[in-house]
Amino acid sequence: MTETTTQHEDGDALDRVLAHAESRSEVRVFGAAQALQDRSTAAHAASDGDQWDLEDRHALRRVGGLSTELEDVTEVEYRQLRLENVVLVGVYPQGAQTDAENSLRELAALAETAGAVVLDGVLQRRPHPDAATYLGRGKAQELKDIVAAVGADTVIADTELAPSQRRALEDVVKVKVIDRTTVILDIFSQHAKSREGKAQVELAQLEYLLPRLRGWGDSMSRQAGGQVGAGGAGMGSRGPGETKIELDRRRIRTKMALLRRQIRDFGPAREAKRAERKRNTIPSVAIAGYTNAGKSSLLNALTSAGVLVENALFATLDATVRRSETADGRVFTLTDTVGFVRNLPHQLVEAFRSTLEEVGDADVVLHVVDGSHPDPAGQLQTVRDVMGDVGVRDMPELVVFNKADLIDDDERLVLRGLEPKAHFVSSRSGEGIAELRAAIEDALPKPAVEVHAVVPYDRGDLVAAIHETGMLLAVDHREDGTAVHARVSERLAADLAPYAS
Repeated sequence: MTETTTQHEDGDALDRVLAHAESRSEVRVFGAAQALQDRSTAAHAASDGDQWDLEDRHALRRVGGLSTELEDVTEVEYRQLRLENVVLVGVYPQGAQTDAENSLRELAALAETAGAVVLDGVLQRRPHPDAATYLGRGKAQELKDIVAAVGADTVIADTELAPSQRRALEDVVKVKVIDRTTVILDIFSQHAKSREGKAQVELAQLEYLLPRLRGWGDSMSRQAGGQVGAGGAGMGSRGPGETKIELDRRRIRTKMALLRRQIRDFGPAREAKRAERKRNTIPSVAIAGYTNAGKSSLLNALTSAGVLVENALFATLDATVRRSETADGRVFTLTDTVGFVRNLPHQLVEAFRSTLEEVGDADVVLHVVDGSHPDPAGQLQTVRDVMGDVGVRDMPELVVFNKADLIDDDERLVLRGLEPKAHFVSSRSGEGIAELRAAIEDALPKPAVEVHAVVPYDRGDLVAAIHETGMLLAVDHREDGTAVHARVSERLAADLAPYAS
């Protein structure tokens, strides 16, 4: 059930990967594609700006090939992690081979983004994961042999493991075992920059950690009451006491409550900004989509925002809002949101609910899909499922297949079958950007009230407001003022009422 590929020349790609036996399927799990996009096709476009944030993120890197043990001298990496060698493992039922391979490829990309080197991957076909060790007994022993052969120090499971499964599998393979959720939380903790983003990530990590605390010898199970408590002080010191692990759980719950209050405190400022945009009737467009689909690159291409772009998963966590204008001068905003991924941990969905609400308050959702991905239909469904979880399933949506420069005509035909009205763009080459901008302008809500007015020349502010937030249909400069025919918001229509003609 396993197959090892030869090491790639650039040294950054997967050294060993799993595939089904050639005699049965003749399909390689990763094929010629790497876990992350190839560097030659992931170069930044001119619209991405100078990328100072990216330069800072890459300023300190670990030197590969050096040991990371304490007694050795190592370089510093900005992530402050061990450069771990990992083996991936997954379980899939009958008929789900393709999905399992895509999921394992994605897990490899997650591991690489977190700073690990993927050495091998193992898939086991069975109806249900084993309740004890996730893998069956025989496959767990085979995994132990693979770990020893390739010199791995970590095993990553392509699911969220129960605490008992993780401990049992560690007992078999004799190295650290983590799951997909742990890797995603680790990436989020590395890339969070704002105070709100850091609080959201810490809350998600604590929610994940709370049921997974484990004791360690007497230090985690000692009772504080009785004669052993308070130095054997006798009367007044007896009682059931509190174990160390119970104390840790209580502290975690207290910290979680504090973080929830902090996140709620960030809400008024965000609501004030939204209310100001609504008061000025400024339409908003939210860019949503799968991680690494090119959302930030598309924002840069549409607005020259210069936000951080990196060939990594979850490179952008904090919502970024940029101002733009339509061809007729109407102002609107574009918001870049956090990316989604299959099996996104529910802790992160809850923690980032406030950020995802930016999508719910938008007038149009720009749903970005990686057109070169092996499973674009899965990307579409995953994003729509998560948007449904936060109550924004029925928003007006423009589907955009990005990275059109990496797909051929046959692939475009297949993608057109998935979404007949989708737009094909390339943030890197600029293909389709003008057409997409025109489609966004057409999808924006039109001002509700049609007015005819002659605005005095001393009220030029009203004419400027029409240009900024309304649709100016006709204008004529007369002796007594500026005659305008326009569509405007109800609020601006009330200000123009005294000058109606």
